[in-house]
Parts: sequence; structure tokens; C-alpha cells
Amino acid sequence: MDGMPRPTPYAANCPTRRVLDRVADKWTVLILGLLGNGPVRFNQLRRSVEGLSQKVLSQTLRSLERDGLVTRTAIPTVPVTVEYALTPLGRTLAEAVSPLCAWAETHIQDVLRAQTAYDARGRAEASGQS
Repeated sequence: MDGMPRPTPYAANCPTRRVLDRVADKWTVLILGLLGNGPVRFNQLRRSVEGLSQKVLSQTLRSLERDGLVTRTAIPTVPVTVEYALTPLGRTLAEAVSPLCAWAETHIQDVLRAQTAYDARGRAEASGQS
């Protein structure tokens, strides 16, 4: 790597941490999933992800564009239509996070059961029962 030390996200000053911050963001994961099927217009993205505000969507898309993961195309209509698509680099990331989404969908019931059991133990301990 051009004589530079290999990046390690365990080092406090490693730039890979910024990439991990981006990837670990729930909005990024959801947007990448939608864009994995092809270009999507801004308003369709906004309507497709419940709970995602227009402001946060704009910020997330801008960050993804800055990172080289998505492209923004303005289509000359009245009013202007804006469409987003994955870049080749973005596609590799979308492919990498897709198994994470599948894991979450497959194991959500296990996680919910574990949370319920943990919370019940905490309540029992707090009330002096064991």
C-alpha cells in the first residue's frame, strides 16, 4: 500500500473508522438496500423509509455521494426530479451489508426473546428476587 501502514480500525486515528460510522448507520443500510435494485428518486426514497425525515435523508445521501457510494442525477423536468443510484463502489458496500439485513430479519425473534428474558431478570433482581 505505497509504503503506508495497513489501516486498522482499532487505532484511534484510523480513517477507516469514518467508513465504519457510515456503514453502521441504520439510514445508510436502508438506503443502500433500496438503491440496490436500481436508481430511485428522492421522494420515493423518502416515502419508502418510514421515520426518515427529509433533512436526514438529504444529509445521508450527501454523505454517501461524498464518499463515492452514490451518484445524484438531476433530471430536467418541471419541477426538477432528482434520482440517486449506487456507484460500483456503492454496489460492493450494498452487497456487503445485505447479509447483515438478512441476519436481522432472520434473527429478530431470537433477539426479542433475549431482550425479554434479560429485562425480566433485571426486574427480578431489582425487586430482590433471584
